[in-house]
Amino acid sequence: MRKNQLFGGAAVAAALIFSAGAASADSFVNGGFEAGDTSGWTQAGGYRGNIDNPSLSAASLASSGFADGGRSQIMTTADSDPHLGALLGSVVQSGNYSVRIEDTAIGGYATVLSQTVNNYNDPDIFFAWKSVLNGAHGPDDAATMIISLTDLSTSTELIHREYNAASGGGGVDPRFSYDASSNNFYTAAWQIEDLSITPSLAGHNFQLSVLASDCEPTGHWGYVYLDGFGAVAPPTGGIPEPSTWAMLIVGMGLSGAALRRRRRHDLAPA
Repeated sequence: MRKNQLFGGAAVAAALIFSAGAASADSFVNGGFEAGDTSGWTQAGGYRGNIDNPSLSAASLASSGFADGGRSQIMTTADSDPHLGALLGSVVQSGNYSVRIEDTAIGGYATVLSQTVNNYNDPDIFFAWKSVLNGAHGPDDAATMIISLTDLSTSTELIHREYNAASGGGGVDPRFSYDASSNNFYTAAWQIEDLSITPSLAGHNFQLSVLASDCEPTGHWGYVYLDGFGAVAPPTGGIPEPSTWAMLIVGMGLSGAALRRRRRHDLAPA
């Protein structure tokens, strides 16, 4: 059996284990980017111009008239962050792929990636992210990221994460670390977000929007890694290697066989 076939089967098995008993929901399209591209997602963005952070949004970038420009990139498990390397750790949370939103160079650009899921009824919505923000300027024009999960059925924002790399770290959440040698604020650990779908939210339409932006004067970068948008919680330790899944599945099979043999022995006449 080919290695990737084994991995795919194990991933399906894991999804079935974690989602057993969940109500049906409309599909997430390429939520883990395992198609190796951004199919199912909408990309937008362009040059920030003189848009300060308080006015920065997906709508403000769309009104600028610029297309995404190809500044986002699909990442693989073989990739590493060009500015921080091992300090940032893995750029893929689970599986084989993730996406980096916005490029790693300077230039004053911003990119938004978004996806909508309709008629949602599963118990939770999960996604995972990391960010790198090059520190400089004040909170109004520093490199920034904005993550939003919105209930479109009621026009209510349910998850909002907004951090920028203002000088001195004043705009950065405590979960960010700081590397003085590169002047980067960054999240070494994957940040796993979880929206619990209460009865009042069941059946609604939801949109995840992730915006990453360079600073407004154009001299400092900002970008976000995104993975695992779906109904199943991303594994905090990453998905085991295929060989580990093979041992797990074989172990489960042996345990089941042993249990069946024990039952037959217990039922056999004395």
